[in-house]
Amino acid sequence: MATRKIFVNLKRFDIPRALGGVCPEHDPGQWMEWVIAQCVEYGLGRRDDLELTLFLPEGLLLKAAHALSSFPAEATRSLRLGCQGVFREDVAPGGNFGAFTTNRPASAARNMGCSWAMTGHSEERKDKLGVIAAYDPSILAEESRQNRANRAVDGLIHAETVCALRAGLNVLLCVGETAAEKGEGSFAEQQPRIAAVLRSQLEAGLQGVREFLPERQIAIAYEPVWAIGPGKTPPGAEYIAFVAGTIKNIIQELWGQTLPVVYGGGLKLENAAAIAGIDAIDGGLVALTRFSGTIGFEPAGLNEIIAAIDRSAAGR
Repeated sequence: MATRKIFVNLKRFDIPRALGGVCPEHDPGQWMEWVIAQCVEYGLGRRDDLELTLFLPEGLLLKAAHALSSFPAEATRSLRLGCQGVFREDVAPGGNFGAFTTNRPASAARNMGCSWAMTGHSEERKDKLGVIAAYDPSILAEESRQNRANRAVDGLIHAETVCALRAGLNVLLCVGETAAEKGEGSFAEQQPRIAAVLRSQLEAGLQGVREFLPERQIAIAYEPVWAIGPGKTPPGAEYIAFVAGTIKNIIQELWGQTLPVVYGGGLKLENAAAIAGIDAIDGGLVALTRFSGTIGFEPAGLNEIIAAIDRSAAGR
């Protein structure tokens, strides 16, 4: 059985709710230790058919690494830590040793216990595009100029991806289309536009990175940017299957091989079984486990999501 990849992006769980974040505890470090202990208690670290990676804010990485090291290696063998992004340049022996104020070099993330980095997340792409637009507000008003802006963002994300791989990290590269890029019309009319966006992002993001395989792992997360957020309707199985198949076909065409593709639009209990039933999908990206009332993340909810995936896989 192929190893299923489940990623968890714990966004602002380094800030207590009283200060505007989403951590339910006053001490986020203690909460992180509890999360690790619960994952171990549920047996998620002993799975041979699962690789579970927690993408964490920098402030929680050392606590998480220490917590993992406190358990026997056998109990944590399928648990991984990842950072939510890396800078586009890195330190080097005999080179730039530290002129990276406010930025996180990939080597720092690796030294803090990370084995994965996430690049190209939709929030990161939006932020980079916004910075570019701030210097030239008209760049988003003209299609040809907007395309150049998107290519510039893709170039920055590619640089981050290369830095992560060079530092010894595996990479989850996020790709996906916005509502404007998808456009109007029927799904059949949208498909060529969706495929064009995915191809552009993949060609740029993966340029020259094949040399790092198979020593490093690269996975692709599909984010339907147009469907992410409160009140948005997520894509159906047919849509996701088309996109995942398209991504794998593009990579096969570029490299003559495939990479794992996970659903990054929000894997949750409500869609876990359906997502697991899509042949071209190899896992998913979890952000929260509770979406109503007080939003949050709990290892018990994560365990339920993984159990739903297991049941779906067993029934196929």
